Amino acid sequence: MRHNNYQGALQQPLGSGFNATSTTIDVIKGIDLTGKIAIVTGGNAGIGLETTKTLVAAGATVIVPARDIEKAKKNLGGIANVELETMDIMNPDSIDAFAKKFLASKRPLHLLINNAGIMWVPLRRESRGFESQLATNYLGQYHLTARLFPALKKANGARVINVSSLGHHMAPFDFDDPNFLHREYETLQAYGQSKTASNLFSLELDNRAKQFNIRAYSLHPGSIGGTELGREASLEQFQKLGFLDTDGNLLPEVAAKLKTIPQGAATTVWCATSLLLNNIGGVYCEDCDIAELATEETVGSNGVELYSLDEANAKRLWNLSEEMTGINFQMI
Repeated sequence: MRHNNYQGALQQPLGSGFNATSTTIDVIKGIDLTGKIAIVTGGNAGIGLETTKTLVAAGATVIVPARDIEKAKKNLGGIANVELETMDIMNPDSIDAFAKKFLASKRPLHLLINNAGIMWVPLRRESRGFESQLATNYLGQYHLTARLFPALKKANGARVINVSSLGHHMAPFDFDDPNFLHREYETLQAYGQSKTASNLFSLELDNRAKQFNIRAYSLHPGSIGGTELGREASLEQFQKLGFLDTDGNLLPEVAAKLKTIPQGAATTVWCATSLLLNNIGGVYCEDCDIAELATEETVGSNGVELYSLDEANAKRLWNLSEEMTGINFQMI
């Protein structure tokens, strides 16, 4: 039996009993998280907020690092067992400061949910010159996980959940030019490669960290209505993707497939808590189960692309991530 998911060896649905319409209430039923500590990036809006509320309701203490503390206070006000901290996932110094403060508390970390992400943005670069979607959607995940690894080990039973996307179908990782220095910038190509990177990271992290009883997962939450992810997208971009008609109205067939926010957060919560995943990791999930491998017939609709589960790509990306961030991700 294979004990890692390289080349998609473990990429088979488990028959979880859940589906695309399952909600966070459905998947958390019967799960007790009393005494567990979780960190949820982007946990003050959209599916991150729903994830935070669900984990707290099940008994967990949830730390939400946020760039906009006032907005986070407004959205999370009145919810018990939530701790707010300042962190900008695109700022490496900010990540270091947050992680240092958490480690100083000497607490274990049972769940690290790397939920924060951006999409449909114009070409922007952060302080090191890295393209903003790659920096936010992937390098921030890598950086924060590396810094918090001692607390994950201390939990003696931890999970790292990286919120990816079906958007990884849009592009493999471009090792020759990940920051669009020598090719024309296309926002969905940048988004796609950042999500492919998240899948590869989850794959390699799980294989390296399972010896410490830490498992890692990536997931597609679904296409969801009512989030802020598309706030910078133009009308033309939505029309190009076939979401809107010529008048700018959402097509009925698209609207029928959109998930609610509780449905969109369900796969994150399932990956974080399902007993079915106790002895399996490194897999990409969707609709509250392990996803199937994408085929020629399903590309762009569901499943996971094999290039984002490739062993050589995963190891190469790990080394590149160390080089780009200057962080040697020590397991010991």
